[in-house]
Amino acid sequence: MRRDAVAIWVGPKGKVKVPPLRLRSGQALAAKSAARMGHPAERSVRLTHRTGMDLNWLDGTEDERIGRIAVGGGIWHADYRMVELKGEGVTHIINMQEECDDTDLAQAHGIVVLENPTNDDFLPKPAKLFQAGVDFALAALKEPDAKLFIHCAAGVHRAPMMALAVLGKLGLNLEDAMQMIEDRRPVADFADVYVKSVREFLGQG
Repeated sequence: MRRDAVAIWVGPKGKVKVPPLRLRSGQALAAKSAARMGHPAERSVRLTHRTGMDLNWLDGTEDERIGRIAVGGGIWHADYRMVELKGEGVTHIINMQEECDDTDLAQAHGIVVLENPTNDDFLPKPAKLFQAGVDFALAALKEPDAKLFIHCAAGVHRAPMMALAVLGKLGLNLEDAMQMIEDRRPVADFADVYVKSVREFLGQG
């Protein structure tokens, strides 16, 4: 059973509960960081966490390949999360995070991984980063039963960025692709510098 993240913010006007669709990336990360650090000024921040694997499928499109792509957060060496991914039908993973390598754990479950680590530093990203992910994704999606999971640590910046490049290569207009990803995964956040990097990779810069 899953529960979406909910934050309780206490400010001058009292408690404010932020529902899942309004819990944007900056709020979520700030709340988690404050809760973790126990900062005196932020002890009023309280989070409930969804259990299980954090992912959203990009379904509901005419292109069935897109419906076999999911975007989400980290696996973090948790075998039960990899088991859940296997149960979702995931056969391939693009891991964009530097913080954790999925290869050994995924191999034990017969899932193929591309480790494509990048720093979430809000700096321009090179074309080779996108090319590696796109080549892997398109090759995987040629297999009719393949399902692809693109993730980073929180599924906020790097994974949506990579998914955007894949959708662009599949022929989607980037504005439509960003809207689709945000609709399916409300915490996704597209930094201008990352979108510019994707445009340049696709020759639209």
